[in-house]
Amino acid sequence: MKYYIYAMGAILCWASLPVATGSGLSELTTEELMFYSFSSAALFLYLQDIVRTKSVRVEFPGVKISLLGVWGIFFYHYMYYIALDNAPLAEGAILATTWSFWVVVFSSLFVFGRLKLSIFFTALLGLFGAGLVIAAGKDLAFNPGYIKGYLLALLCGLIWSSFSVALSRIRVKNEPMTAFTLYAAILSATLFIITLPHGMPSFSALLSACYLGCVPLGLSFFLWNRAMSGGNIVIIGFLSYLTPPLAVLFVAIIEKEVISGQVLLGMSVILAASLIGRVFMKKPD
Repeated sequence: MKYYIYAMGAILCWASLPVATGSGLSELTTEELMFYSFSSAALFLYLQDIVRTKSVRVEFPGVKISLLGVWGIFFYHYMYYIALDNAPLAEGAILATTWSFWVVVFSSLFVFGRLKLSIFFTALLGLFGAGLVIAAGKDLAFNPGYIKGYLLALLCGLIWSSFSVALSRIRVKNEPMTAFTLYAAILSATLFIITLPHGMPSFSALLSACYLGCVPLGLSFFLWNRAMSGGNIVIIGFLSYLTPPLAVLFVAIIEKEVISGQVLLGMSVILAASLIGRVFMKKPD
């Protein structure tokens, strides 16, 4: 049970981003956002490690695992920010959300040694529910002119899902997320320097970037690693579909907005898919 609590903790971190930052990140370029957020994330996780381990030493994993961290932490987020710069937000977010679907699919292959059709179609149902939530109140139009952004968003789904499933398969002595985030911070700083000059962002933008670094990045990385290291990754994949509706719910509560029927329907579909998926986990096709 504790692994699913870790997973929900990470999901709540991600869902808190829209309500916590509002439009505070909109004035930052991709390179600025990467630099400020990953600097904050690396510092947060390093200080957390000092408190947990009573040591100032950072443990770096081997080359193969380090490359996995660069792939999942740095490359995913860089591609994600570029994707949303090259596609409308709703359409890009829907395509990027496919990572939840691929986590379920890939993990089904590992758990059962094959792709269970029942799991596959239930994962599609969860993806449909997430799409309903994200698209609520918006006129979706997948314009061919945004094909670059669409493809990058789909790539993001494959990157994070492959990283998450691989993370569940590795066994290292120490938490690897601090090292992964330090790699991302160094690479982000390199990008920041290469693309100089940059203007000084506003205080609200810096505050939003620091929140992004400490919670939806830093804390969520720690929790997600704990979840993937011991939980059933098929079930965790279904739980991750809850990120969009929870984000909408938080905004509605804080802004005192009415939640639309489409959002409620999407949430119901996601919950139904999660429950059905849990049943199918125990039954042969």
